[in-house]
Amino acid sequence: MAKQVKLQITPLHDRVIIKAAAAETKTAGGIIIPDTAKEKPQRGIVVAVGTGKADEPMTVKNGDTVLYGKYAGTEINVEGQDLLIMRESDILAII
Repeated sequence: MAKQVKLQITPLHDRVIIKAAAAETKTAGGIIIPDTAKEKPQRGIVVAVGTGKADEPMTVKNGDTVLYGKYAGTEINVEGQDLLIMRESDILAII
């Protein structure tokens, strides 16, 4: 299990903050992928969750591993960590 991250930032309403998983460095066949060819990760761990909307409670919680769209969210840097902030509706699945 990944180490829990404690942040000094709280997302509002239906937003979540995600720590993206590291990009793959090798293919299944063992070929090393150069930095210029690495794809943006689409998997991450939820590190902070907003309160949700009055008529829509949040379904994800801290520590959930999720899949999201390749270009979903906004990249932010908080306390030296690269994170993503996005709406819960941008999350495709909990795995």
